[in-house]
Amino acid sequence: MVRQKHRNEYITGLDIGSQNIRVAVGQISGTHANDREVQIIGAIEVPSEGVQKGVVTSIEEIVSSLANAIETAEKITGVPIEHVWVGLSGTHIICHDSKGVVAVARSDGEITEEDVARALEASKTVATPLNYEILHVLPRSFSVDGQTGIKDPIGMTGIRLEVDTKIIFGITAHVKNITKAIYRTGVDIDDFVLSVIAAGNVVLTGRQKELGSVVINIGSATTSLVVYEEGDIVHTAVLPVGSAHITNDLALGLKTSIDTAERVKVEYGQCVTQGLSKKDMVDLSTLGSNESETVSRYYISQIIEARVSEILQKVDNELTKVSRSGLLPAGAYFVGGGARLGGLIELAKEQLQLPASLGYPLTVQSITDKVQDPAFASVIGLVKWGSSFTNTPVQSGQNWRGMPAKMMQGMRSFLKNLLP
Repeated sequence: MVRQKHRNEYITGLDIGSQNIRVAVGQISGTHANDREVQIIGAIEVPSEGVQKGVVTSIEEIVSSLANAIETAEKITGVPIEHVWVGLSGTHIICHDSKGVVAVARSDGEITEEDVARALEASKTVATPLNYEILHVLPRSFSVDGQTGIKDPIGMTGIRLEVDTKIIFGITAHVKNITKAIYRTGVDIDDFVLSVIAAGNVVLTGRQKELGSVVINIGSATTSLVVYEEGDIVHTAVLPVGSAHITNDLALGLKTSIDTAERVKVEYGQCVTQGLSKKDMVDLSTLGSNESETVSRYYISQIIEARVSEILQKVDNELTKVSRSGLLPAGAYFVGGGARLGGLIELAKEQLQLPASLGYPLTVQSITDKVQDPAFASVIGLVKWGSSFTNTPVQSGQNWRGMPAKMMQGMRSFLKNLLP
């Protein structure tokens, strides 16, 4: 009974990155649908060990890091963490389009939640890549007797129900390694969620998803993105380059240590050289270097700009694949630790030819200023995602399709199985 009480009241998100592990704990406030809100009561960040490029390289090290993160979160919030929603990322993530077709079960032809559930299940009958497993089955749109573009078919009348879905796969070995590491800390797993989708669920409004937008999560080892249009997920991708590559470039360009290069990036990181003077110098000895050497901020920005331009070019290549390059009116939203770089938004506007801004969590309250840090968007998104799967009444205006919503009370147990 005590466990169920905590399950109803508290939701924990766990985002495991190559450089940092972030934990956020949220509480659902309000007892009625019209005043139901998620409040973040604590969010922490600790160094991550045992993970490289989004893949577990040492079970012992990642278990130690996870235990440290969970213990720190428990001390800050005063809440025992017993179960978590886990964010996944990495270059192993792949996605495919699929379709499910079923006959409407009722004799009067009225479409029910069970019909939708069967259609979604039918869409899973695709050839799963070797050593991969399904992470998400995200409905995009429905068709009833050939009538296309339907968002919510429940209550309509027809004979044949079709659904177009986006299926996201993760490599089985990685999922099992993460599962094993988390279980060894004594914590249960509610489900796995693709981190960038969780971020998109909390930093975008319904109108922004309708108009067309892209959320770009610049992590340490990878950059992931999700493209929305007409409220649907059009495309997802994970690129094998991130902010750690900027640090490596600085270490090589400045001929200094990785630790010093990281401090240079954090304290003087700037994506654009415009407005910087070549005479404005930085003494590396004040940033941990063993030798007293000065370099210009202009040169530092040149190094950073070259790598960030490459990342943005790869993002634009992904948009080109789905014919959305320069054609997303709601623009680009940047989250992740790499989004902290100065001048990123200006450079993105120029290269992507889109409106651009940092992504901040919406519709959540917080007693911590971490919600104003784009690096925490994904983990807060996990809390928001998890809140839609609790027994607390669901707000009627939410969009249920892949981002849980109004009919989730009836489909909760089924959709939970779709996120294995």
